[in-house]
Amino acid sequence: MPPGIADADAAAIERVRAGLTDAAARLLAAGARTEALAEYEPPGRVLLIPRAERLRPVAHVWRLGVLLLGADVQGAGVQGAGARPSLYATGSITRSHEPGRPTYQAASAERRRQLRVAACRGHFEPGESVNFDAAPIALDESLVGASGSLTVENGQALVRWNTADPDVTTDFDAYLADRVALLVDPPAGAEGMS
Repeated sequence: MPPGIADADAAAIERVRAGLTDAAARLLAAGARTEALAEYEPPGRVLLIPRAERLRPVAHVWRLGVLLLGADVQGAGVQGAGARPSLYATGSITRSHEPGRPTYQAASAERRRQLRVAACRGHFEPGESVNFDAAPIALDESLVGASGSLTVENGQALVRWNTADPDVTTDFDAYLADRVALLVDPPAGAEGMS
């Protein structure tokens, strides 16, 4: 245990790791739907050749509301005792779409169209959900008093639904169980939705 961290907080962090590892195993066994995780690459030049912006594939994740759990078997901790789950705070999402014509209706609508095209340039299938700008969450002592989506306070792991309002939290274990259950056994009619 690192110096300066309370025993109760260290135990809460271990419970988070164990919970995520178990969740990944359950989601993997159920064949739960995953989404793509990508990294935004701005426009630039490669060997003097212009290159348009794109979303570069990084991994696949399970969407757990405000959290994204890495779906790669090794990173999710399903394989090998030393592996740790990878966790991210949900950032932005788009769907891959073939280039079309600029809309010229509103700057925000045009930007959304450009991001869909950037996902297509990243070789994502048309219509595929692509997460990007997702911030990694370290599963260590930095969780104690963290201001992000996941925090540990007084020996309890909590999830923040809205980081703008730090007082609105829910118990991590209950939140994780609820979100995993929705992916393992989706409500009727939701199976094809992403």
